[in-house]
Amino acid sequence: MSKQQGNVQEPDINQLRKVRREKLKELQDNGKDPYQVMRYEATAHAADIREHYDEMEGKHVSVAGRVMQKRVMGKASFCNVLDQSGGIQSYVARDSLGEEAYREFKKLDIGDIVGVEGEVFKTKTGEISIHASAVKLLSKSLQILPEKFHGLTNTDIRYRQRYVDLIMNPEVRDTFIKRSHIISAIRRYLDGQGFLEVETPMLVSNAGGAAARPFETHFNALGEDFKLRISLELYLKRLIVGGLEKVYEIGRVFRNEGLDTRHNPEFTLMELYQAYTDYNGMMDLTENLYRHVAQEVLGTTTIVYDGVEMDLGKPFERITMTDAVKKYAGVDWNDVQTLEEARALADRHHVEYEDRHKKGDILSLFFEEFAEEHLIRPTFVMDHPIEISPLTKKKPENPEYVERFEFFMNGWEMANAYSELNDPLDQRERFKAQEELLAQGDEEANTTDEDFLNALEIGMPPTGGIGFGIDRMCMLLTDAAAIRDVLLFPTMKTLDK
Repeated sequence: MSKQQGNVQEPDINQLRKVRREKLKELQDNGKDPYQVMRYEATAHAADIREHYDEMEGKHVSVAGRVMQKRVMGKASFCNVLDQSGGIQSYVARDSLGEEAYREFKKLDIGDIVGVEGEVFKTKTGEISIHASAVKLLSKSLQILPEKFHGLTNTDIRYRQRYVDLIMNPEVRDTFIKRSHIISAIRRYLDGQGFLEVETPMLVSNAGGAAARPFETHFNALGEDFKLRISLELYLKRLIVGGLEKVYEIGRVFRNEGLDTRHNPEFTLMELYQAYTDYNGMMDLTENLYRHVAQEVLGTTTIVYDGVEMDLGKPFERITMTDAVKKYAGVDWNDVQTLEEARALADRHHVEYEDRHKKGDILSLFFEEFAEEHLIRPTFVMDHPIEISPLTKKKPENPEYVERFEFFMNGWEMANAYSELNDPLDQRERFKAQEELLAQGDEEANTTDEDFLNALEIGMPPTGGIGFGIDRMCMLLTDAAAIRDVLLFPTMKTLDK
């Protein structure tokens, strides 16, 4: 814990910790070890009692949770017990518990975990409560929780000590409960559409499927270097080759990149692949999935993020990348014929590029610079340049572009989808181009995956595929300011010891 929490200084904390350890020793000396093996049967959660009071009034219940408040007033006291669903007040009277049990109750500390059983009623002030007939200490807290009126507000401590954050901040607990519900809703929707959930390797010899620098590790048993996966794509496509027509995976991927409000080096990605469809089918699926999840978890298709309202119930906008650049940068890329012309345009508009960048790369840079921030309402940005899309089918009418879209909301990329490239000869040439970029110093370029090429040569049906950033989806649906607010244990720099 920190040296100062709330208004309590370190010497006071040390003394309070000492008192708690003395209480623990007294309990153990009296044969009442609060860490012994035990089972406690809770028959209700706090929220159940509050929400269904009319049905539960007068009924005998038992709840289990953490003591968050305690007011001792002679022969009768009050305490508030926090469980996963929230808090519930308990009225604790000496006459109901008995003298010895009431004496033990008065020795409880804030943070102790207890079981309370008794009858549901309302106090004179109208607060739904439990009239306790028994209070049992289930686990002794030896630490000091932050001072209740100030809570835990230090952001760094909140992320490092998420367990305290969950105890002290109900809105944080609600965010992570919603995150769980979001992922469950995704699974239910896809399972209902006939998709199979599968699992693919995290340790790989060739980390492909995305433009990202991988983490590297060494596998001692084989004496080989491996990488942590940066994508789920290439293994899932192998399953499409194998005849599984609809597959998806929700799992962690790892990218050796920086930290900011929307990036964490390990994050949750969902990728799905469906045979006999294309990127238009993926757009339809994305619209339906987002509407379903919002309705299931929030009870509405209208969401509000940072005060901005976005309606998922309306048809999502569809625009090509060239049209987006024309709309927001005033540049008609259809008039750009050569790399020299593209570089000249970039120089005039102060768009930075590298020597290795081709015409399509510069188009993408224009889009990032001028268009992304304007894409607040749900928008599909279609038909990307081939240079930035090594795994995607070319557009038959214009082979400089591919059948790819990125899904944007709130100015953020939320998903990336393709009509998947299933021509093994074309794919080999794309890998070759990526290898050349790698040789020029692009650490995010792909390398040739011979086994994947072999799978394509066996034959992959026409396929649509998409990757969803689950963490960003959770940010939008829970109105979370940063990705760390939707990751239970975000990556943090180690504190100096």
